[in-house]
Amino acid sequence: MDPMSARYKDTIIRMMAHATGDMNVSTDRVYQEANKTILPFIDSIVAENLEPGSGVRSFANIERLAKLSREGSKCLLLVEHYSNFDLPVFIYLLRKAGTEGERIADSIVAIAGIKLSETNPVVTTFSEAYSRLVIYPSRSIDELTTKIVDPARRATEIAKANAINLASMKELARIRTEGKIVLVFPAGTRFRPWEPETKRGVREIDSYIRSFDYFSLVSLNGNILRINPDGAMLEDLVCKDRVIVDISEPRRCDEFRNSIKDTVPEGQDKKQAVVDAVMAGLEAMHEGVQRTLKA
Repeated sequence: MDPMSARYKDTIIRMMAHATGDMNVSTDRVYQEANKTILPFIDSIVAENLEPGSGVRSFANIERLAKLSREGSKCLLLVEHYSNFDLPVFIYLLRKAGTEGERIADSIVAIAGIKLSETNPVVTTFSEAYSRLVIYPSRSIDELTTKIVDPARRATEIAKANAINLASMKELARIRTEGKIVLVFPAGTRFRPWEPETKRGVREIDSYIRSFDYFSLVSLNGNILRINPDGAMLEDLVCKDRVIVDISEPRRCDEFRNSIKDTVPEGQDKKQAVVDAVMAGLEAMHEGVQRTLKA
């Protein structure tokens, strides 16, 4: 396995020539449409590393979700998160599923943490290929409160984070009724086996579920970009793998939330219980695919 930045240096250089180069996120540009001129470069990397047998299972389920979205329902995808190529591989496999897959892929808007937009121009270029709504995740806000010593600067940064999140929620209210399917990684970060807590869903995902009508779970089985424990994002390790995407049937958000909350004892965190149930559902789907592959 080689670092992404080393193996695909030339591709990345050519790709960046098509990027906007704008790494500033402000309240008036939290929603960013895909720059599709970048997509062929990323597709070439994905295609080179996906092994035969890769594809989307239960495609009919995401077709149903897309139909609900086009009819005016607010629809959500809750997706497992293992690498920064989860979204590129998912979108690539959807588009390879045919005309309807391409249509669905074009309707997806990913919730993206601000680090993907402001950390590194190369990372930002990869992110720019996909429509996204930029937010300040709770983990990033927590980092502001602990890492910034100067009180005045800390207050300024927290105010910026809150303003961006408020603007993002306003944009979310708009796009979710316009035939867009919103994609969220409920763990909020990539799973790192040496940090088991990264597998746990973040509490605020309950708020997303509450504000949508239908959701489907998306399990990702296989990974062509492994996290490098000793490097930054660009040092993640590229490898060949078969990736199978499994998608659950659409489920009503209110019915799901109520079914979980009704089982939670008084005094316990009902919001976290809802998110824990989501993660348990994703884990069950993942294990189910693995059993099938081993059979």
